[in-house]
Amino acid sequence: MNNATTVRGFVTFLWVAFMNAFVDLGHKIVVQNTLFKTLSDHQQVLMTAIVNALILLPFVLLFTPSGYLSDRYAKTKVMKISALCAVFITLMITFCYYQGWFYASFALTFILAVQSALYSPAKYGYIRELVGAEKLSNGNAWVQAVSMIAILAGSAVFSALFELKLSPETPLQPGAILQDIAPLGWLLVIGSLIECLLAFRLPGKDHLRGHTPQDGARHQIQEPAFIWKDYILGKTLGRNLTLLFQEKAIWQSVIGLTLFLSISQVMIAAFPAYAKSHLAMDNTFIIQSIIAMAIVGMMLGSSFASKHSVNHINLALIPSGALIICAGLFLLPQVTSSVLLGGIFLTIGIGGSFMLVPLNALIQFHAKEDQIGKILAGNNFIQNVGMLLCLAVTVAFTTQELDVSYILWGLFGLGALVALAAIILLPEVLVRSVMTKLLGHKYRLQVLGFNNLPEAGQGTLLLGNHISWLDWAIVQMASPRRVHFVMDQTIYQRWYLKWLFDLFQVVPIAPGKSREALNKKISRTHTFKGWIYLWRVSLFWR
Repeated sequence: MNNATTVRGFVTFLWVAFMNAFVDLGHKIVVQNTLFKTLSDHQQVLMTAIVNALILLPFVLLFTPSGYLSDRYAKTKVMKISALCAVFITLMITFCYYQGWFYASFALTFILAVQSALYSPAKYGYIRELVGAEKLSNGNAWVQAVSMIAILAGSAVFSALFELKLSPETPLQPGAILQDIAPLGWLLVIGSLIECLLAFRLPGKDHLRGHTPQDGARHQIQEPAFIWKDYILGKTLGRNLTLLFQEKAIWQSVIGLTLFLSISQVMIAAFPAYAKSHLAMDNTFIIQSIIAMAIVGMMLGSSFASKHSVNHINLALIPSGALIICAGLFLLPQVTSSVLLGGIFLTIGIGGSFMLVPLNALIQFHAKEDQIGKILAGNNFIQNVGMLLCLAVTVAFTTQELDVSYILWGLFGLGALVALAAIILLPEVLVRSVMTKLLGHKYRLQVLGFNNLPEAGQGTLLLGNHISWLDWAIVQMASPRRVHFVMDQTIYQRWYLKWLFDLFQVVPIAPGKSREALNKKISRTHTFKGWIYLWRVSLFWR
């Protein structure tokens, strides 16, 4: 079976991820809905941005320690301790609800985010340990889908119960509202308890197939001690960030994820105020339900990505997702119907999953095993810095009391740039997308031996049997790395095709001049383009 759910312990892991996202989102919904009931539209955008900033800051500040913990200790151990901490944090949050201490519960949003920041690299690194390279994309799709279901469930459950528990006679003061809906805190506690119990049932690395106890011991010894002085001075941060930029596929994936998540953060922060001021919506359940349609879309998109990424990483989804997001952002400020708005959020969610699933899988595939924790933590760092910057721009915008719809149009402009960059910087991925569509009507791609592909940075020569004129397309569709093709010079020099071959960095060769052609290619790419040497990328010899 190629489905990651057949792997021992993976379903339990999915439930852990579900409960973690459900609890985190639940408290955030309570805080945001309280702000919605008590503040004006501009104040609401400002405070919602601050709430989001409290959630994002720990991922920035704890980038280095979280990566170190994930690489130094067993990932299951990190998840177990984090889940146990969540139980105590939710108990404190519940106490604040009953006491009506809004700003204390507001501050505990940051503490809950600290727990998530320390937990995140271990969670995503554990996927690779658990399911292996062949099922990596499928595993990411499942985690993405389950997380989205959890966010959807949390949004719906906590918004509905918030409106149900809130009495019409309750004064519109944050403390009074919290005391009215305080029993919701016990739902947070129960969720964190379930997460903790399930986390302690996750199989450790020593119990995974193909792993020996000596592997874990050797890996643990190699990780140096954490130096707090270097961390405080930023030296460790600099060293860890360099890991992201050693491999082109990793840093490009990180940038792509950062841009999409930044757009999402601003959209979620701005839309409630936009709905209140432009669409006369004052019911938090309706507004949260519209936003939740994006989660439904991400769930559907993740399911589609999983189905079309069996035993490989489907890079063709990336440009498709960017274009879908761009189209949704264009329509968002022009629609007034709640139903249509829900459809737009659904569409944006689908496009988002088309980007998130392959990009996350690419990062995990290209990261070395002893560095994956730091790389995933660095991924979190860059993403959250980007989201914080976008939220800062949003806050600056709202302080000028300008029309909130301008923010939505600004998001469309950013989305258009992302789509354009995906096409220009990754032309071969666009071709994969087109070829997948064309060939998908007649052929079904099945990838075998994906785990035999080496990590990036290792020279690889792919020798096709060349039994048809479609082999070049099939190899492109299946490979997670960029493939450079070697071609007979007489074909390469045809004027109506040469521009296309140059775009994809084809290497022309002729009898007796193969070495000269390769040396010329190496010289050009290294000197003028800053690309890696040809011998460090994949070749397909026709």
